[in-house]
Amino acid sequence: MLIKICGLTRADDARRAVEAGATAIGMVFWPGSPRAVTLAQAEAVGAAVGGDVLTVGVFVDATREEIDHVMRRVPLGAAQLHGHESPAFVGTLPWPVIKAVPVAGTGPLPDLSPWAGVRVLLDTHDPERRGGTGRMVDWARAAVLAATRPVILAGGLNPDNVAEAVMRVRPSGIDVSSGVERSPGVKDEARVRALIEAVRELEA
Repeated sequence: MLIKICGLTRADDARRAVEAGATAIGMVFWPGSPRAVTLAQAEAVGAAVGGDVLTVGVFVDATREEIDHVMRRVPLGAAQLHGHESPAFVGTLPWPVIKAVPVAGTGPLPDLSPWAGVRVLLDTHDPERRGGTGRMVDWARAAVLAATRPVILAGGLNPDNVAEAVMRVRPSGIDVSSGVERSPGVKDEARVRALIEAVRELEA
């Protein structure tokens, strides 16, 4: 299972997350986030984890030129899109893409069919903060979507609830940010380790 620790801003936090067993790390390039990184910070984080870990850049309604600029400077393996990006726009990108799809608590479930060939991440519906809110997705609704295709589960995951979330939703991966933090962008090593251990124990 993919275990992604997102919202990293410090090289030491990234290195410790990988040492604990994270298989992917994420850095936010949206200026509206309290976890936004500069290119220099992102380069340091990427250098700290090496090439065996998936490094992901998180963007919100960025232009192709803005994404290009970051992807040229920072060793990223995928772009994660949290805005109103269309399937047509995503189809123009030459890199692996993770598309965040908000899951509202009521109403129709989102249609995932436009995202064929793209990894889908299910997150809490929040049109302003775009993730990292600490609010949980409705696991029952997420499980319905996960039964139709592989999904990455985000939204309010932490060491105390991640095992139950994985058992109920059956995602192909998890994405965690605020649930393993001391403050925005500053990870708590003990919480990171506890979360990853909970997932690995469940898999075993």
